[in-house]
Amino acid sequence: MKFNLSDNGLHLTFAPLSLTRPIGDIRMGLFTNKERYQMYLPDAEIGFHTEAYLSKKFNSVHCELTVNANIIPNEDIIAAISNLENNQSLFIEDYIIASHGDGKEKLNYTGEKPVILVERWNIFQFNHLVLKQDFIAYTANKTSQKLSSTNTLIGNPSDLFIEEGAFVEGAILNTNEGPIYIGREAEIMEGSLIRGGLALCANASLKLGAKVYGASTIGPNCKIGGEINNVIFQAYSNKGHDGFLGNSIIGEWCNLGADTNTSNLKNNYSNVKTYSYEAKTEVNTDVQFMGLCMGDFSKSGINTMFNTASIVGVSCNVFGSGFPTKYIPSFSWVNSLHMEDFKLDKAISSANNMMIRRDQKLSSMDEEIFAHLSKNKT
Repeated sequence: MKFNLSDNGLHLTFAPLSLTRPIGDIRMGLFTNKERYQMYLPDAEIGFHTEAYLSKKFNSVHCELTVNANIIPNEDIIAAISNLENNQSLFIEDYIIASHGDGKEKLNYTGEKPVILVERWNIFQFNHLVLKQDFIAYTANKTSQKLSSTNTLIGNPSDLFIEEGAFVEGAILNTNEGPIYIGREAEIMEGSLIRGGLALCANASLKLGAKVYGASTIGPNCKIGGEINNVIFQAYSNKGHDGFLGNSIIGEWCNLGADTNTSNLKNNYSNVKTYSYEAKTEVNTDVQFMGLCMGDFSKSGINTMFNTASIVGVSCNVFGSGFPTKYIPSFSWVNSLHMEDFKLDKAISSANNMMIRRDQKLSSMDEEIFAHLSKNKT
């Protein structure tokens, strides 16, 4: 089976996360959507239909089947897509799920309703649903490693899954509010307090005394400390010290300095406004809790404060006292008083300096993406 995950015109809806990846490569729950489809369909060949400047890194496959990337698949969705024939399309009411060929023959989907992401903040809003679904699907017929006696478990043991090589000692884990998944070679250090749902992905770690509220996803190779509540980290990002982060989404290769704090609720308890890359201005939302959304390769200095519903683009450096502006364009150096451009060559050098610590570096395709975003700042 071959198909492409399509951004379907929603590229800017999920910016700044989607500035450096297709929508189908954004992580929530245990997986990116491509990984999720691969779990259900291990032999499938899956590509992306995305923006031209991303297509060299995120290739498409040659096929007639296209699936919308903002729909989180469940078993019924997988079955319905797998059964599509040439020139058929699949709809939930008026919303298209998938199309084969010209899709002229419209079929109504009648299975379990999937999670559909229509706004950037849906990623943390619906993480509890997706994390639980992923946990059930992935851990079925698998055996968890045993939890060491140095830990305390509150809740049903079947809602805790520990992969081989994970290290957990001296922690308190509560699965009453959601399942807890601990990936291969992940580590939970002593004194950590965890209330699920939580996905701690492969090679990720929770630092000494970390406080984690669900539903949170800590992507592969992230290092997290302090207090987090309903946060999704993509991969290779660090929040190693004290400070609060809530109702937030952090990209890859980000670093939050010691005592970085994010407001996730306005003092008057009203719904928040946040920057829209589509409207190019702030828009009203129906959301009361919203923290920080940060694009890849961005950083905050020690004691940085972010206001409610702040947006930080790709490759930004935020530092200094006081609150910076709520919207920070990509490739910016910012404090509360001043903003200037982060030059492309210096941004690439800074990214490589961070990556080399993990034995990685930017590819030529990554540098081309950087160049495009630097030239077309958003």
